[in-house]
Amino acid sequence: MDINERFAQLVVDPLYIHNLDMTIMNMKSFYDRTFSIDDKILSRICDNILPRIHNQVTKLTVEQHSIERILTINYPQLYFLTLVNFKEEILFKYLTDYSILHNLKNQITHLNIDIQNEMGSELSEISSNIFLLILSLCKRLTHLNFCQLFSYRDSSIYISELSRTSYISSSLVELKINVSIFDDCLDLLDGYLDNLTKLIINVKQIKYKQRSNINNLKQLPKLKCFSLTSINYTHVYDEHITQLLHQMINLEELILFLTVVRIDSNFIDGHQLYDEVVFYMPKLNKFLFSINTSVILKNIDIDFSSNEYIQRSFIGKGYGQVGSYVFPKSINIVRRFLAYPELNIRGGGRSHIFSLPYSFKYFLDLNNSFQGGMFDNVQYLKMNDIRPFEYQLFKKISENFPCLKELIICNREAQTDKQHLSTLIRFPHLILLNLVMTHVDYAEQFLSDKKTDLPCLLDLCIEYESLIMVTNNFTNNATRLHCAKLKGLHINKPFVRPKHFHQYFPLL
Repeated sequence: MDINERFAQLVVDPLYIHNLDMTIMNMKSFYDRTFSIDDKILSRICDNILPRIHNQVTKLTVEQHSIERILTINYPQLYFLTLVNFKEEILFKYLTDYSILHNLKNQITHLNIDIQNEMGSELSEISSNIFLLILSLCKRLTHLNFCQLFSYRDSSIYISELSRTSYISSSLVELKINVSIFDDCLDLLDGYLDNLTKLIINVKQIKYKQRSNINNLKQLPKLKCFSLTSINYTHVYDEHITQLLHQMINLEELILFLTVVRIDSNFIDGHQLYDEVVFYMPKLNKFLFSINTSVILKNIDIDFSSNEYIQRSFIGKGYGQVGSYVFPKSINIVRRFLAYPELNIRGGGRSHIFSLPYSFKYFLDLNNSFQGGMFDNVQYLKMNDIRPFEYQLFKKISENFPCLKELIICNREAQTDKQHLSTLIRFPHLILLNLVMTHVDYAEQFLSDKKTDLPCLLDLCIEYESLIMVTNNFTNNATRLHCAKLKGLHINKPFVRPKHFHQYFPLL
């Protein structure tokens, strides 16, 4: 359906009228997206349609460039507002200086906030203040999604450095938010959101640099649902995360996505999850998890649990079906995997345990131990190994991860099986391919249209030397098709574009 057909339905379709989305996503590249409606179409809607339907609108999605024109109209039934693709300073100004949002502060109960950020950059203190302003202004607010609308943003805010009395709310019951450190999570739960029953939180870093009084955290009897996601490694699972979970005595739903590093210990298994987490939650009826464990043996030797043992550890404890794999006794792998080659270690290993069916968008550190399965919710996959990834594994991944949009490969080993097989590997939805930490063989595997079909590829991250080699200095016809479609090319260092570059990458 094109945009004209979509907005023509506004006057006849009750679904469109009640849930009015005044944005259109246009993906220039993976990190560069716009949400604005064409000015002429916007004028038609504002002049001819909104005056006829404004009394029936209950949910509204609006972006930065059209907000003033759309919100000048009164929406008496509106309770759900989504603000998309706003710059920090502009949204802050609307919250402090303009009446168009102030008029809604006693009306809105559900609010979604999306703030622009540059690729890989953090949000500033302005965004933290926006969060505080929302809590103080919106007295009827019960549900807030702060910067979790689009995962590609990868943005977060600091809360722990602000005055805790600034984010008091007696009405908020559900919060989705991305924060920078674990202290931010602790502060949100430390009694200032009195009626919070559901917290879905992504924490960028969970480190030892956390406050020492976590054991003094009060119990959280009102919390019914808690989701904790942290993609980066944490060394404090046993010290901090489990201690926090112990306070959630009435929790009914728990979701954990963690990457844990342990020293001189064993892999996290079903017994440990039950004894250290589930035991403290007698009302828990739903537990979803994906936990990667990397173990470093520095002072002792341990016989790591086998995959069979880990599978047995979940039996009879109400977990349902669980997937797992183990990669033990890999000293070099642990050193390289954790980027600590200088460590004096005796051994190490890795494991991954996850509830099935797999419900997460992320799948981290897949290696050659992967046995397969269906992961149709996964959109982001990171592969990591010091053993080469071969054709058969990529074929299996293309079949087992049918909705994959982002693929990161970390492998410096050359492929050993380079035979040209007749079956083309296809990744129908892949938008971003990251080959920065790979041998050039993987660039050849994915960029050659004789080996891999990437119909939706928009962005490529790669080392300049690998790009020169695989394209034969931008003359190789086998890689021309995929490169000609790229709208974003992310190179590890500045370079002067050579003679044939613009012909090879016409959209850059």
